[in-house]
Amino acid sequence: MIHTDMSDKKIHQGRNIKRFREMLGIKQEVLAYELGENWNQKKISLLEQRELIEKDILEQVAKILKVPAESIENFDEEQAINIISNNASFENCQQPAFFNNQPTFNPLDKMVELYERMLEQQKEMIEKLEKIIQGK
Repeated sequence: MIHTDMSDKKIHQGRNIKRFREMLGIKQEVLAYELGENWNQKKISLLEQRELIEKDILEQVAKILKVPAESIENFDEEQAINIISNNASFENCQQPAFFNNQPTFNPLDKMVELYERMLEQQKEMIEKLEKIIQGK
């Protein structure tokens, strides 16, 4: 059995920003616009290549992406994959007695709620892009 010390592993904060940004469907240009005048697409690209990011910038980006700054600081994809793969073998697992197969919510309602949130975010993004276009 091979033991590796996870504390020696560096977490790449810039790559984590990129992952969260892409998962949320936000372009580098939009993130740059939200960060302010001193930012552009190229600067965001360079930011995403950096392993460590200053705390104040990290917090600004986290606020824009609407995720906790700690999630960007601590997310380790390899560790997440290991946790998922170690917990994914359900063939020999017995279902605990307290496990509830009936959701306490209507899945269709959750889908509608998600769709409405996505439409609202898309509307906000279109408004921001229109402001950018009008400003040029």
